[in-house]
Amino acid sequence: MHNSPDPGTEGLTIDHGVGYDLFGAVFFGGRRGRVYRRLAELVGARGGDRALDIGCGTGYLTRELAVVVGAGTVVGVDPSATVLQRARAVTGAPNCTYTTGVAESLPAADESFDIVANCLMLHHLPEDLRGRALGEMWRVLRPGGRLLIGEFRPPANPLGKHLIEALTGPAMAHNPLHLLEPMVADAGFEVASAGDLHPWIRYVTAIKPGTGA
Repeated sequence: MHNSPDPGTEGLTIDHGVGYDLFGAVFFGGRRGRVYRRLAELVGARGGDRALDIGCGTGYLTRELAVVVGAGTVVGVDPSATVLQRARAVTGAPNCTYTTGVAESLPAADESFDIVANCLMLHHLPEDLRGRALGEMWRVLRPGGRLLIGEFRPPANPLGKHLIEALTGPAMAHNPLHLLEPMVADAGFEVASAGDLHPWIRYVTAIKPGTGA
């Protein structure tokens, strides 16, 4: 499901939206909705917030954020126009919109969002682009705004790692989660919380220092 047809990014994209949704449903063992709802809660989104979901794929987290922000708005950004077609087709929430764009050069104005979130996105980027992507998250988030990063937490046992690598590739099987919190802090954010969500997610939440309007 992973390829890189977009000349605007060195990261990997997903172009098979229906297949990706089916894979996700099986991969999460029926818990995907519960996990993504919890992620939307953990970032501290509130009614009226303007939120950005980076690497939104088919919009699963985008739609969960839309429920929480209520009268606010959520923008999902992804480099794959094909996968965004799927996101638009399955999204009924009127406060959700989608646009093409890449994490390392976001199509958004400075300090234009209250919430910036992403899940299962960073491992698609080469390591040398991850810091740039976090810099972009900093740029578009208002002072006092909240950041959420959810990443794949590979199994600890060698057999599990081998299975994940066979299914998804080495980026997920050997995901360096120990670098996640330091990377967020190095970008200037204040880490607020970190933890695991069963079965596969490691999350970090953080705040951009300062006082919002």
